[in-house]
This record gives sequence, C-alpha cells and structure tokens, in this order.
Amino acid sequence: MIGARLLGPRLWAMIVKELWAVLRDPRGRIILIVPPIIQLLLFSAAATLEVKNVDIGVYNRDGAAASIEFVSQLAGSPNVRHIVVLRSMDAVRHAIDNQKVVAALVFNDSFSRDVSAHRPATVEAILDGRRSNAAQIVGGYINQIAAKVGAAINPVPSPGGSSVVRHMFNPNLDYLLFILPSLVVIVGGISALSVTAQSVARERELGSFDQLMVSPLRVHEILIGKMTPPLLIGVVNATLYLLIITQIFHEPLTGSLVMFYLSLVIFLIAIIGIGMVVSSVVQTQQQAFLGMFLVTVPMSLLSGFTAPIDNMPGWLQVIAQANPQNHFTVIMEGLFLKGTSDADVLRNCGPLVLIAAVTMTLAALMFRARVE
Repeated sequence: MIGARLLGPRLWAMIVKELWAVLRDPRGRIILIVPPIIQLLLFSAAATLEVKNVDIGVYNRDGAAASIEFVSQLAGSPNVRHIVVLRSMDAVRHAIDNQKVVAALVFNDSFSRDVSAHRPATVEAILDGRRSNAAQIVGGYINQIAAKVGAAINPVPSPGGSSVVRHMFNPNLDYLLFILPSLVVIVGGISALSVTAQSVARERELGSFDQLMVSPLRVHEILIGKMTPPLLIGVVNATLYLLIITQIFHEPLTGSLVMFYLSLVIFLIAIIGIGMVVSSVVQTQQQAFLGMFLVTVPMSLLSGFTAPIDNMPGWLQVIAQANPQNHFTVIMEGLFLKGTSDADVLRNCGPLVLIAAVTMTLAALMFRARVE
C-alpha cells in the first residue's frame, strides 16, 4: 500500500490500529461527528452577546407628551418585548426583585414641563444589578432612546459638534460574526482533546497496553499512531464547521484557506500534546474524562472567547499566553473577519508552534517514562 511505503509498515500498522479502535463502533463514529455539529448550532443561537426580548417597567408620574413619546420610542425598540406599567415605587422594587423586568424607568411629575421649558429633564433608570451585563446593555439602549427623543423634541443642534461612529470588520455588530470563528476553536479543540485523552487509558482498561509496550514499535511510532485519529477527526470537524459557517450562516472566510488548514493542524497538534499528557498520567477512561474536564474549562476561560484577555489581571494574561486556544482564536477571527494576510497568520502561528513543541516533548517524556 502507498501509506505503508511512505510511512513504513510498523507506523502504518499503528495508525490503522488506532483509527480502527476509534471508528469501529458505529455509535462512536456518530458521537465523533454529530455532537460537535449540534454544539456549533446550539452555541451559535444560545451564546449570544446581545440582549433581546427584555421587559422594562415604567412608572410615569408625568403622563404628558414628552414622557409618552419617550415610552413610545422605548416600546418600538426591537430589543424590548413588553412595557410593564407600574403604579408606585413599591411596584418598581417588587418588579425588579422578582425579575419581572431588567430595568424600570421613573418619570417625575415635572418631566414634560422641564422639556418644554428647555430645562434639563431627568429620567431615573433603575437596573437589576444581579444581571450586570444585561443591565449595562439595556442602560445603553435607554441612553440612545433618550438622546433620540431629546433630538426630536428639541432639534436645536449642539454647538459642540458631532461624531460619526463606524465599526470596522463587523459594521452591523452582528454577534454571530464573532461567535462562530471562536466556536471553531472551542468545540473543535474539545473534540480533539477528548479523543486523545481517552487513548492510553483505553489501552490500559482493555489490557492491551502491556502488549503495546513489548511490541517492536518505538515510542515515537506509538505517539504518532495515537495522534493521527484525533488530528484527522479535528480536521474533518473543522471542515464541516467551515462549510456550515460559510454556507448556512453566510459568513465568508475572507482570509486564505491554506492558512486556515495550516494553523488548524498546528493548533490540533498542540491540543493533542496536552491530551497525551493527560492520557499518560491517568489509569482509567473515567479519570481521563475528569482530567480532560479539568483542562478544558480553564483553557476555554483563557481563550478570549468569554472575556477579553486584556481585561484580566496581568499574571493571568501571562498564563493565557500558554493557552493554544488563545492564539488560535486570534487567527480564526482574523481569517473570518479581517482577511488577515498570510504573514500575519504565520506570525500568530509562532506561539502555537512553540506550545506544540513543548506539549509534544512533555508527552513523549512522560510516555517514555511509563514504558520504562
């Protein structure tokens, strides 16, 4: 066979053995492909950074034209589901305390008179601090509506000038354009890591690990054989993600397809090295699962997906530089959103190559120690 001639009969036999161990079960084949696709579709719908369908309470003690216009503008917002009419401050506190509304507006009885007299008119916005992210975003919505209503009622231009805001790379601030490239990193990395972490542990549970150790295979041949299935599965899943993102969600890959796969392979090798370390330490597949969970949670948190790395403490930013998901997230966002040049992609691949070298060396040393 061509593969046996290119790789050598022993290495080719090891690769075929590992692929067969992973793919021989029909249910296992389905689990390797279907759940990552379902996760991509679910996360793209659930992991939204937008705040929609919110209920806002209104306690209007004014009842005149300006406050009514403000409430009408608020009710017409596509992000607001219902306006809840409140009759007292006790009702305001009760609505927020029971999470019936995320925010409540209180108009004093002189609001419209102040607007008509061109005096500063104030609306009190009371936000639910327990939902801090949603509260901040809803507060921004309210400020925008207040500025719009103020301009409609008093169209005299401000002498201070004006500003024009443009959003580069994502003009409409569509959260999917940010979420989908990051999901290639998070879900793709977890699927490759899970397959790798189970590898050696499965051999021990089946009793075939000792047979593997007394075989004529060398350590590097065993490692390459065990790395190949998760690498191929990761590439296949990423290809499916690429097709779904570009064909179903219509987000184009503005960068190079060659750079996409090159950076993907380097990233997967780094992730597989971490998985091999976990697999070499544990004894059972249950321990491997727990070890994988122990690794994936901090890796996901330090990837820049849930929170910007720059917002973290300095010492944590240093640790995040050792996370392959952090660097691959930058590459994926660049390839999908910015059309990053090949030179910039290769520059960002540098840390991934270093991480891959460290993880694979550590995996080889630990595996060799187990053999000896």
